[in-house]
Amino acid sequence: MNRRFDPDDPELMDRPQPVSPALERDLANLRSLNKWFGASRIIRKILGPSLRSGRPLNIVDLASGSGDLPLLMVEIARHAGTPVRIDAVDAHPATLSIGQTHTASAPEITWRLADIRAWQPDAPPDWVVCSLALHHFTEPDALTILRRMREMSGGGRGGVLLADLERSAVATAGIFAASVFYREPMTREDMRRSALAAFTFAELRAMADAAGWPPTRAHRRFFYGRQALWISPTSSP
Repeated sequence: MNRRFDPDDPELMDRPQPVSPALERDLANLRSLNKWFGASRIIRKILGPSLRSGRPLNIVDLASGSGDLPLLMVEIARHAGTPVRIDAVDAHPATLSIGQTHTASAPEITWRLADIRAWQPDAPPDWVVCSLALHHFTEPDALTILRRMREMSGGGRGGVLLADLERSAVATAGIFAASVFYREPMTREDMRRSALAAFTFAELRAMADAAGWPPTRAHRRFFYGRQALWISPTSSP
């Protein structure tokens, strides 16, 4: 199954557009998908120990969408009494505006309107996170993002987590089947596009090698049709 991705024909949510009810409904659907189909579980599994450590944390979250995953990080940290600060970075002005509204109860989150292929934090954070965004990019740009994440982390001193869909016949069939339950055309169309644009497990492994990620990294599949690639911080509890 070859990857199907055309940068000149982006997903509907990625196209220039104002804040609208359609985009708001789409992002609400994506929050639901993240909650029930693995993205939130990956955050809890991999960042959970750091978020519950009690030690102050600085996190960079790339391509934050409407901010549900940064908000989850804040909720876990608050419950454990861990001070946390999160830079939520997104390049889409309308999506960022919706994210600011959705996360208004969390002053720990600072929003940055920027291209994740070029944005640079003021100092290396404790974690650099990018979830469900890599399939929105060409392979050269995906390589750039993987390299930049590693660089942002201080060359490995901080943790790095890349989570995304996995392209496979089974995952694609499941995503196409699930898409029929969503009435919002943007969500239905983009779910199907995402399934076909995702990288396979082997492709992501090869890109991590090319981007200079160390062989000691972890790489696992998660339910449903998800994969995660990560390096724990050297100071991880």
